[in-house]
Amino acid sequence: MQIETPPSRTGAKAEGERRGLLIVHTGNGKGKSTAAFGLALRAHGRGKKVQVLQFMKVPSARFGEHRVFEQLGIPIEGLGDGFSWKSRDLAHSAALALAGWQRAEALIRAGAYFLVVLDEISYPLRYGWVPLAPVLQALRERPAGVSVLLTGRQMPQELIDLADTVTEMGCVKHHMQAGVPAQRGIED
Repeated sequence: MQIETPPSRTGAKAEGERRGLLIVHTGNGKGKSTAAFGLALRAHGRGKKVQVLQFMKVPSARFGEHRVFEQLGIPIEGLGDGFSWKSRDLAHSAALALAGWQRAEALIRAGAYFLVVLDEISYPLRYGWVPLAPVLQALRERPAGVSVLLTGRQMPQELIDLADTVTEMGCVKHHMQAGVPAQRGIED
């Protein structure tokens, strides 16, 4: 490891007007949803209204984030019926995703939330369950104070181009590659 001298000054301060942001967390590495939940916690901690919508989780899901968000009073909703490889009826999965998008669009356009997280939205977009054009339109037309955070692998390029901030998570090393299974509290 190379030892460095700490920086002695910060970069230039942004002078623009504060506004809602469009943020994308994508890539093949782990941590997209986890980072989104961290941002939701940060906003909630500042007294901001937050809504988390999970496109691939079932409404009855009780993962770790559901338990703590419930304790903290952060609304989190599963809009789907699980990942496609677990679905018994892909037409039903598609209908749930479209209904989920309609709910998300209404929340975004209403402007009541500081931050709306659309967790794993890239999947229903890529599968053709939710058309991309209305998503782009709603995000362009959202109220000025609403930030939207989208997560998922292989985010459509049009959303990356529209976004203010894009983070691509990359896997350097993963415990499952060594045969270590998923851990409750880490992957849930």
